[in-house]
Amino acid sequence: MTVTHTPLALRPSLYADTAVPPVAAPPLETDRTVSVAIIGGGFAGLSTALHLAGHGTDAIVLEAQEPGWGASGNNGGQLNPGLKLDPDTIEATFGTDLGRRMIAFAYDTPVFTLDLIRRHRIACEARQNGTLRAAYHEVNAAAVENTAEQCIRRGMPVTVLDRDALREATGTDRYVRAMLDRRGGDLQPLSYARGLAGAAIAAGAAIHGRTPATSLRREGGRWRIDTPCAVVRADKILIATNGFTDDLWPGLRRTIVPVFSSIAATEPLPDDIARQIMPTRSVLYESGQITVYYRVDASNRLLMGGRGPMQWISDPSAVSYLTRYAVRLWPTLRDIGWTHGWNSRLAMTADHYPHLHEPGPGALVYLGCNGRGVALATAMGQQLARRLIGGEAAEIDLPITPLKPIRFHVLWPVAVKSVVLYGQIRDRLGL
Repeated sequence: MTVTHTPLALRPSLYADTAVPPVAAPPLETDRTVSVAIIGGGFAGLSTALHLAGHGTDAIVLEAQEPGWGASGNNGGQLNPGLKLDPDTIEATFGTDLGRRMIAFAYDTPVFTLDLIRRHRIACEARQNGTLRAAYHEVNAAAVENTAEQCIRRGMPVTVLDRDALREATGTDRYVRAMLDRRGGDLQPLSYARGLAGAAIAAGAAIHGRTPATSLRREGGRWRIDTPCAVVRADKILIATNGFTDDLWPGLRRTIVPVFSSIAATEPLPDDIARQIMPTRSVLYESGQITVYYRVDASNRLLMGGRGPMQWISDPSAVSYLTRYAVRLWPTLRDIGWTHGWNSRLAMTADHYPHLHEPGPGALVYLGCNGRGVALATAMGQQLARRLIGGEAAEIDLPITPLKPIRFHVLWPVAVKSVVLYGQIRDRLGL
């Protein structure tokens, strides 16, 4: 399969303006033969390369733009524990053995990520201040309490906060209940992506930006990957392209739904206001039909995120509903300026689980983080590397499933807009 790519410049964002400098990741210009080729330079691909190199396996990352260009360098910066579905549901769906391993793995991913950051001394403003899953309607509060009960039953460091405790933790009286998981935290995602790339290079991996994979096929018992200027031959491959998955592997693009998620950021808040807004500096995401998420970063900027236009944006006016909502939460923001607005494309799956496939000999695919990719994709890098080195004998803490294209995939843009509108209406009505 042959596809056409046009490398794009880094899109404007707060992260682009404040991140550490990019690593040297020049386009690939000479043919290479390696043990593992990784297509996609986001968190999953970079972490896998780092862990492969750490085991002495020669790996190369091919990235169509630059490391962290996609959602990895443009997300909410939250390190959130767990998967989208509750622990009891996961265990009932996948059985006692795999289900429990999935739960233990997913809820520990922020701890794994923060430890990796410390070990490799990655400068990315990482903090472990906890994650709040908050409800502002009683119907959603019951769901939050149910999730918390399941976590507490499994011995996790989780606490349920009532309205009074939430007012102290957030500075707003919007919420009636929340689950606090102290393992969560936040970071500057583009700085983290660049630091992860630097750590992988230092460990021995090769990373090449502006090097799209234009075709992929088997040749002489290896995988052949064509790029604009050179050919890569690899014993094994990993495709980790998430929301930017194309037709490189037939049918793969139709297994996920690419969805834009948008963020607006304020100017640095004055100290007196900054002390009132999220004073514990926990990150928060709302439990509702349509998720809004936010945090106050290391420079005292408020970052508000949520579903936005299903097209690229570059200005906060494009997501005015987020800035208006922030003022509703904290009226003291009324005269604060909003300096940045941007978005990127996430990959959602029909069943809300991340997808792991082995569609061919020595071929591994990982995608569909469903908006939880910072910690999850980082920790998956270790598991993907283990599988690429050890093959089928290497245990992995996610189910390996066949590719299953979504029915009527061509209609996804209309469906996403309808779901977002429907969810916003239900949230406003308290349904």
